[in-house]
Amino acid sequence: MDPRFAYDQYREFSELARQKKVIFFYVGYFSQNIITAMAEAVRLRLEQSGAAGPIRRRLFSSFVEMAQNIIHYSADALTPKEQSQDEMRHGSVCIGVDDAGHYFLLCANPIALDLAETLRERLEALRVMTLDEIKAHYRESLRAETPEDSKGAGLGFLTMARDASEPLEFEFRNSEESGMTMFFLKTTI
Repeated sequence: MDPRFAYDQYREFSELARQKKVIFFYVGYFSQNIITAMAEAVRLRLEQSGAAGPIRRRLFSSFVEMAQNIIHYSADALTPKEQSQDEMRHGSVCIGVDDAGHYFLLCANPIALDLAETLRERLEALRVMTLDEIKAHYRESLRAETPEDSKGAGLGFLTMARDASEPLEFEFRNSEESGMTMFFLKTTI
């Protein structure tokens, strides 16, 4: 293999990331240890990017929620599905700045096909709520018991919706793997 080939690909990817104003990107397996390391890198990168304190807090909070969702729900796992500690699951997360100067976070991961409709219903409901309704639902969820189908407190999407400046965007795409779909989520801060 020509060593310039790898360099050319790297340079092409770096240039595209610069043009698209990507400030952080990771694709691979997520674990709690990896999230901890990434969180420190994201925190420093956001400080360097010049984002105001409240924006950094909301970006960081949404980043953690997206990463946790990947760990809990990605269908591509190195650990058994029933394992709830030290999980390692595949996905990606990206933080960047759009043309209007707003920060965005994107994440993607495969999910079980039967989970897609549940997620779609939750996300569609959030898209039509006002910020006050989201905050009220968040407070109610803090007092409620953890939903049966949730591996957390069920607050992740509410947290992201509360911190977003626009409704959450999402999409499901057919996966090459049977019984799975790719789940894409975007939040703008």
